[in-house]
Amino acid sequence: MGRGNLTEAWNLKGELALSCSCTVFCPCVLSRGDHPPTESRCQTWAGIRIDSGHFDDVDLGGVKAGVMMDLPGIMSRGNWTAALFVDEKASAQAVKALTRIFTGRVGGTTHLLSILVGQFLGVRQVPISYETQGETRVIKIKDYVDGAITPIRGKRPGELVTVHNADYWIGSEVIVARADKSRFRGYGRNWNLTGKSCEICQLEWGNEGR
Repeated sequence: MGRGNLTEAWNLKGELALSCSCTVFCPCVLSRGDHPPTESRCQTWAGIRIDSGHFDDVDLGGVKAGVMMDLPGIMSRGNWTAALFVDEKASAQAVKALTRIFTGRVGGTTHLLSILVGQFLGVRQVPISYETQGETRVIKIKDYVDGAITPIRGKRPGELVTVHNADYWIGSEVIVARADKSRFRGYGRNWNLTGKSCEICQLEWGNEGR
């Protein structure tokens, strides 16, 4: 995707841990979003740890964020409902930048969100924590998310079950995981996704060179 007339260059590197309502591993990873969710619709939230990144001259390194997405059916057919959360410590400039990135308005990796999201519920700035405890990712978005996501170990000792070289917009290397705890409350939704599908991806997103 060419940058065309875009003037807002951005990139993010970090990690995303996602919990969804599929009862087995999310089929979107392998089907590029063309296979139905296992439970008729997809209810999902994700925590995001940004290790480094920028939006023009705004430094995004160290910022934590989260998203909620409610999909009525097959991912690629769109009509998603989404919301964005940004940590309370982030600057006003960082919140504005991440809002533009996560609504797909500045192209690049997240451009498809501008097409697939039919209703954006806005951005909330609240305390967010994203911690790695052993192999488990513990994510809290105050008043909204309480989650603990643990990778699934493979047959070979010390190795995790991982999908390699996936043509998946979030990332090509996807660690298969499961929710030890996963609750989302907010925007008229009350989800308990404990025991269901999760994934962990390293992020290398941006619009530079795309």
